[in-house]
Amino acid sequence: MQILLGVILGAVVGLAAHVALPHRSLRGVALAPLAGAAAAAVVWTALTWAGLGVDSPILWIVAVLAPALTSIVLVTLVSRARLARDEADRVRLGA
Repeated sequence: MQILLGVILGAVVGLAAHVALPHRSLRGVALAPLAGAAAAAVVWTALTWAGLGVDSPILWIVAVLAPALTSIVLVTLVSRARLARDEADRVRLGA
């Protein structure tokens, strides 16, 4: 049940990354929060299996940093790919 804390935290961090990074109109609104939630779930599970509990600050720090890094990288890559594809379409169409 405690994993929900990590998943919700990861989704909030992912949503913050979506709002903070440019080119919001080029990607889906759920991409970054879902990526953040997934990263937080994986990290939270791995660290609790490693013996860390909710009272450990390492668990909380990593549960914030992993979704932030994952969301930022994924959103940046998706935005760059979309911009490159749009430019290639413009060149192909002669616009």
